[in-house]
Amino acid sequence: MSHDFSRQATTGTPAAAGLLPALGLFTTTMLVVGGVIGSGIFRKPGVMAEQLGSPTLLLGVWVLAGVITLFGALTNAEISSFITETGGQYVFYERMYGPFVAFMYGWAVFAVIQTGSIAALAYVFAEYFGKLLPLPELTGAAANFSLHLPFIGDIAPLKELGVKCLAASVIVALTAINYLGVRFGGAVQNLFTVAKLAGMLALVLAAVFVPSGASPAHLTTPSAVIHKDGLALVLAIAAALQGAFWAYDGWSKITYIAGEVKEPQRNIPRATVLGMFLVTAIYLLMNLAYAYVLPVDVMAKSKLVAADVAEKFFHGGGAWIAVVVMTSTFSACNATVLASARIYFAMARRNVFPAMLGRVHPRFHTPAASLVVQGAWSVVLVFSGTFDTLTDTLIFVSWIFYAAGAYGVFVLRRKEPDAPRPYRVPGYPVVPAVFVLFATVFLAMTIYNDLTGYRAAVAAGKPALINCALGAALVLLGAPIYFFYKRKNDGSPDAT
Repeated sequence: MSHDFSRQATTGTPAAAGLLPALGLFTTTMLVVGGVIGSGIFRKPGVMAEQLGSPTLLLGVWVLAGVITLFGALTNAEISSFITETGGQYVFYERMYGPFVAFMYGWAVFAVIQTGSIAALAYVFAEYFGKLLPLPELTGAAANFSLHLPFIGDIAPLKELGVKCLAASVIVALTAINYLGVRFGGAVQNLFTVAKLAGMLALVLAAVFVPSGASPAHLTTPSAVIHKDGLALVLAIAAALQGAFWAYDGWSKITYIAGEVKEPQRNIPRATVLGMFLVTAIYLLMNLAYAYVLPVDVMAKSKLVAADVAEKFFHGGGAWIAVVVMTSTFSACNATVLASARIYFAMARRNVFPAMLGRVHPRFHTPAASLVVQGAWSVVLVFSGTFDTLTDTLIFVSWIFYAAGAYGVFVLRRKEPDAPRPYRVPGYPVVPAVFVLFATVFLAMTIYNDLTGYRAAVAAGKPALINCALGAALVLLGAPIYFFYKRKNDGSPDAT
């Protein structure tokens, strides 16, 4: 199936697509920040402290993850400066590697990457809501019911049922908000992003000015019980990076809505770089606050570090931080819902996805059908597993495509050397090359950690899931779908 890019450019423009360029630099930056800062910074540091056993290493992992993510964002910004169609990364892969790789990326976004993000963010919103008002849960055999998937492992759809039902309700509500218009969705994004940044700043200031057992010594004192070295330490760092990368994930989704951004050649690269600098600074401040207030062994036992830190300041601080986390995850979930549906919209416009997903609502000028289908599958994923299952699965798949996307800078400079590039990645070729190399090593270590953890769980008689296998299986399901549409289009008199 060949493609005529002059035809695609026409169908991808806002006028032809029916989508309106209504988002300025501030809203675009807030979409970057709001789409990245979600649940990870509140939920993952405790798990990472348990893996590393050192506050110094913990802070170092957050710095390393921030630098590597920034390298990826800088690299991605070059491509987004001259390919500005709605669909973003999907269109990038099409230009880099052709329609098959582009489709597999788009399918991965639908199958696990972005729908999994929506599910995970809504999941954490519901978990923290449960801190304020207890949610009903099943008990006994019903709660422990599980389904076994060959070569993948076990899923427990009824476990934490109250949390999952509330998470599903959040997804439905945000889908409805974005169905009603991109301006409405953008306004919701601005409000909740500013609110969560204010809450995070308040937590950092409280850690500095309202100390209760806080000590600078906590920043350097290692664990009394967790001691790792050699290969075990390397694998622990890789596992901790997986958590940090979840917290940083989402920096590329702003390209999905390029057709709805004013002056996208200028605003998308600027919003990406500004947003990621802001996110990295916030994350470092938050982790310094955590480590300053709590010894690393206390952090390692905490599932919700931010709430435990807040409780040190005043009674009921955990409830206050629960509201901050709910605001944060609601904002990030909204950004993901808003942006991601544009991928399936772009695929449908290229005749490689159901045509109904490429339709624009005549009144609201939104990809309404794509939003509804995305919401429905996200709800299914909510019931497929726990928060950690969702995040570990989607991060593994995401980083396969992040590596391919960064390498694509080299491909496009060779294939399209004369294309106008309003922005060029600084430090080329070192910056993109370092990102690709790091991503490759990270993926290999993630597979090793997943297999090791699965064997240990099986040996202990516990239900277990190979997260990378689940992610790979969901992505590979897209291959027969691609060839179905390829045959259909090749046999059509209108095929391009």
